[in-house]
Amino acid sequence: MKRVLIITYYWPPSGGSGVQRWVKFAKYLPKEGWQPVIYTPENPELTVIDKTLAEEIPPEVEIVKRRILEPYGIYRALMGKGSSTDLKTLTSAGSDGGEVNPVNGGNKSWKQRLSLNIRGNCFIPDPRILWVRPSVKFLKSYLREHPVDAIVTTGPPQSMHLIGLDLSKDTGLPWIADFRDPWTKMFYFKHLGLTSKSEAKHHELERKVLDGATRVISVSPMVQKDFQAMTSTPVELITNGFDEEDFNKRFDFDENFNITHTGLFASDGNPESLWRALSYKCLEDKEFRNSLRIRLVGKTDKEIIKSIKEAGLGPNLKDFGYQSHEVAVMEQRNASVLILPLRKEPEYEAVLPGKLFEYLASRRPVLGIGQAEGAMAKIVQDTGSGVVYDWDEEKKIKAYIDFCWEEFKNDELRDNSSDISKYSRLRLTKRLAALLEEVVK
Repeated sequence: MKRVLIITYYWPPSGGSGVQRWVKFAKYLPKEGWQPVIYTPENPELTVIDKTLAEEIPPEVEIVKRRILEPYGIYRALMGKGSSTDLKTLTSAGSDGGEVNPVNGGNKSWKQRLSLNIRGNCFIPDPRILWVRPSVKFLKSYLREHPVDAIVTTGPPQSMHLIGLDLSKDTGLPWIADFRDPWTKMFYFKHLGLTSKSEAKHHELERKVLDGATRVISVSPMVQKDFQAMTSTPVELITNGFDEEDFNKRFDFDENFNITHTGLFASDGNPESLWRALSYKCLEDKEFRNSLRIRLVGKTDKEIIKSIKEAGLGPNLKDFGYQSHEVAVMEQRNASVLILPLRKEPEYEAVLPGKLFEYLASRRPVLGIGQAEGAMAKIVQDTGSGVVYDWDEEKKIKAYIDFCWEEFKNDELRDNSSDISKYSRLRLTKRLAALLEEVVK
């Protein structure tokens, strides 16, 4: 069996669908003749850890951990925040009211602006840069006694790619750089408060990674196109997906009309038009008001909770906070409508949220809110899984809620039966294994 070194920051993984990407690859790669060797920090700064995902990892997977030095301890002291925690702590009180992503365009305190300025200009490309040099030194020694056939790095954080860049140069091993998100075209890049010198450094490092890799992987067609314009290195498309085994368990629907969101729910993606549409529907239809449940499963920004309550929907709200991936899947399947609001950033047009593919696997109707011509909208349209409307298309959003409600009342809200097999984790892993075979030749 060939061996592949996978350098990732997120292990054990959090519940995010994008981060689950390499958990699922590690799960299925041994079946394709590849033994994963996971290199990851021993003490990462994670806001949440879903230990149940680690239970899926087969015994063939080797895990190598080394301590990492990060500046986030100083940030936590400055901001008065606690350390990372696990699911049990967070689920006990629902969402904790903190920011899902503090690097956005919202109003910030002077402390937040200062911390972003330091983060953006002193730690390039990100605060994990301090781990690059010791990791390269350690891995060069480790690989002499435990050789591998290929290297894969997955980011963000993009510092993981810098480890791969130096390690590939020093060892001559083929190296695949997997981008779960863009780099300089990431939606929050413009909010980092970068000086012109710092921004130029980001672009320089991005080019070095793209040009130095044997292959580059993107998870979105639009991001793939952007990378192809920047480098002569072949850029492959391997999207995120869903694990069929997660959706095979028996399940019974409850009796409510459930509007459900799973995963991170950021304030810059607050679908206020949806809350207004639901509020109007409650006013005109008592039966709907009594049946409606807004179920939020994951970390939700406090601004969203506030908007829901201001719309008069507080009695209909069920905020579960963080839950295990297994619980999130059950909530997806229990939904009458799954909502997928995108962030109100132009760069988000190219993004394919990881949860989209699990929404598809749940077979429940999807209501996307955001860029109606973006990458996510195309997949929703191609699979017939639902609709995507712009943020201000309140009448269309309400009309879709009306339609789903009537279908629900008449017991006609059926599962989508379109073929989505190309997004299965098993099939995607086969494509990754084929790419690994290609680069080692």
